[in-house]
Amino acid sequence: MKQLLILSGKGGTGKTTVASAFIRLSHAKAYADCDIDAPNLHLVIHHESPAVSSDYYGLPKAEINPDKCIQCDQCQSACRFDAISKSNQYNQYIVDPFSCEGCGVCELVCPVDAILLKPAIAGELILYKNDTIFSTAQLKMGSGTSGKLVTEVKRQLKLDSEHVDLTIIDGSPGIGCPVIASLSGVDMVLVVAEPTISGISDMERIIKTATNFRVKVAVCINKYDVNMKNTEKIMEYCHKHDISYAGIIPYDPDAVKAINQGLSIAELDCAAGRAVREVYDKTADLLSRV
Repeated sequence: MKQLLILSGKGGTGKTTVASAFIRLSHAKAYADCDIDAPNLHLVIHHESPAVSSDYYGLPKAEINPDKCIQCDQCQSACRFDAISKSNQYNQYIVDPFSCEGCGVCELVCPVDAILLKPAIAGELILYKNDTIFSTAQLKMGSGTSGKLVTEVKRQLKLDSEHVDLTIIDGSPGIGCPVIASLSGVDMVLVVAEPTISGISDMERIIKTATNFRVKVAVCINKYDVNMKNTEKIMEYCHKHDISYAGIIPYDPDAVKAINQGLSIAELDCAAGRAVREVYDKTADLLSRV
């Protein structure tokens, strides 16, 4: 099984638009949305079967037993995340679950064992399974361990698609923990870039990140015609650094209409739809050589 990961250095470049088109064009039997902070692939790729959901447990959270607490203040003094404070209303120490990192220092320093670390639900794992496998998740607002949740998304995808030839993964924007977890074990990365100053800078960062994992990288340019000068800069960068170039997709108002209707641009006969077919063919050729 080969895994194609689609990334972008920043949000809004059209990464999910390209990913959904690739899923349609390849008739992929297994795919995942690893943008667990804001998953949206399910809005374009619809499934008739209901989703199977399960709780995802991240870092534990500290809880203080007020009946045991002797208010020695050692826990508050030891907490480096300012997660523990004394409530004026109840005259007792409380833990802010959004600030608690589950490090366990407070539990360690408490002289009367009034603090326990308890498992906390940090998100939801979601799996659609019928003739195709779609794995995704939703991280709770303010929760951490996003990289671990991405690993779980990929794990449940792999368990149910061992005999699938191709897996397409829609990754997160940027170069943070979710992206690092997404990169692990993939065969190739397609970076969707946009011809803006910030787009070029963030493209360079994600290429360097992927290169550190020794993963083959290719680049396509979305909305290339909004700034031809910057499009040329991206092409020059790819040539200079020996990065495979997968093609260009124009800005297309019909693409916006398709997304608003919950459709992939591959389902429409429009400029962007025709262009993304060429990008897909080039990417599939590059992937076949990996």
